[in-house]
Amino acid sequence: YGTPGSEKAMLFPTHSCGARCVDFFRRQQPEADFSNVRILDFVPHPEKAPPAQSKRVLPRLTAVVYPEELWPTAKAFWQHTGEGISSRQAEFCRKAFDDGSIVESGSVSPSGTPRLSKGPRRYQKHVSIDLSVPRGTNGHVAGHANGDDRIADDGGAPDSAQFVEERYGRNLDVAFAAQARLAIRKRIAGSLSANEELPLPLDKAPDAGATNERSRDVPGFSVDDVYLYPMGMNAIFHAHRSLMLAKGELPSVMFGFPYVDTLKVLEKFGPSTQFYGFGNAEELDDLERRLEAGEKYLSLFCEFPGNPLLRTPDLKRIRALADKYDFAVVVDETIGNFLNVHVLPYADVVVSSLTKVFSGDSNVMGGSTILNPQSQYYTAMKHVFESEYEDKHFAEDSIYLERNSRDFITRTHRINHNGEAVADILRSHPAVKQVNYPKYSPTRHYYDACKLPNGGYGGLLSATFHRMEDAQVFYDHLQTEKGPSLGTNFTLSSPFVILAHYNELEWAAKYGCDATLVRFSIGLEDTEVLRRVFESALSAIPKAGGV
Repeated sequence: YGTPGSEKAMLFPTHSCGARCVDFFRRQQPEADFSNVRILDFVPHPEKAPPAQSKRVLPRLTAVVYPEELWPTAKAFWQHTGEGISSRQAEFCRKAFDDGSIVESGSVSPSGTPRLSKGPRRYQKHVSIDLSVPRGTNGHVAGHANGDDRIADDGGAPDSAQFVEERYGRNLDVAFAAQARLAIRKRIAGSLSANEELPLPLDKAPDAGATNERSRDVPGFSVDDVYLYPMGMNAIFHAHRSLMLAKGELPSVMFGFPYVDTLKVLEKFGPSTQFYGFGNAEELDDLERRLEAGEKYLSLFCEFPGNPLLRTPDLKRIRALADKYDFAVVVDETIGNFLNVHVLPYADVVVSSLTKVFSGDSNVMGGSTILNPQSQYYTAMKHVFESEYEDKHFAEDSIYLERNSRDFITRTHRINHNGEAVADILRSHPAVKQVNYPKYSPTRHYYDACKLPNGGYGGLLSATFHRMEDAQVFYDHLQTEKGPSLGTNFTLSSPFVILAHYNELEWAAKYGCDATLVRFSIGLEDTEVLRRVFESALSAIPKAGGV
């Protein structure tokens, strides 16, 4: 679109996401010329759409086309909100666009124009044609996904192994994807065992509220309180956005050294943010003084435990302050993992990246949000989700995520065991200055307060070294995969602070994140193999580097 190089385009799963991107442009750069910014909706070609009786679907897609000078703002929106599409969906839609199966809605003749889904109310004015469909569980369109042209399933489910392993062609069977999503949500809710097969077809499934309640001291909790998102950042972004819609726009608190995009979401999509980078008792004292002086806050976001220092916040005290001074608590338990820790009793909202250990296979993204039915904000948040929530998880991504997460329990136990073994190896070497791991952290008692009876301390840890030279030698000789992610089935190492905070190393060091820090996401390898790998890398450090 436009002259090559003069315009760029960003792809979104729904029109609503594209409208939010344009709104972000206007708020961030109000002086810019928006005359060439446009939203293009791509829909199934009416003559090439699959027949209704086939129960198959073509996805929709929205593109925001904008001048090249808006690229930095567009990149910030894409990075911090997670509103974009997955690479799998991009590949699928590119092929559909190339063969004419999906077309820009404005190019279809009026007599053959497909009907468009409304999306959230606030963006209905941007959509010219309406598709009215009933809403089902937790705001999802009943039996459907992704705001596509859909036909509800009225038949039995195929063999689960067949549908999980099949790669599908141009058209996705929406009934399979809907069942995969339900299985994922039930697995998160705790109602599926590690090896249980997919549930019955949706129209034959037992009532979720009656059969899927979990008894872990959160009365009323069910699968209906679990929402899926395309990635973890999108879950975080919408948790923040939904709280603002439910409670009004107020400052937020980021407690503890954060995943960088979480802090950016609070800063760029809210009035202001109070940042507490240490996440310790002294900073809670300061927060309490501010609250006592009359300061009002929308929410407090924290990670359990934090990354990369693996420190755990005092959720009991945070919960008490929240109840007394009326702010919501949002806990990101991606690193702790809901098989190891149970933080929902202390949180109003729990968010997680399913891309990490829940999947493990590094071939799909996903995120989740859990609402606590005992929260004072539960009813208000439910109302917001009923009108605003969109199921945007791409159908094929849902199928992969369901398959990958079937052995989530057994993988978690093995990773816990390997994580402790590696932590012990690192702690024994004189060149290592400090090992950051929940089991050996000074905040362990806060972690243990939420640790489940069969839970462990996870597979993420980090280590700092007395000398940068030692860290470099160790890292160069460490025979693991290298990269910035975590939660993979294989062990992954990275010089985290250098990668994440290269342009702000002094700022990071102020909060204890030393430039020598190496972070490890421990995988499923044989424990003895891992032991030899880490001991070999440590042995490469010159003896003079020890203290």
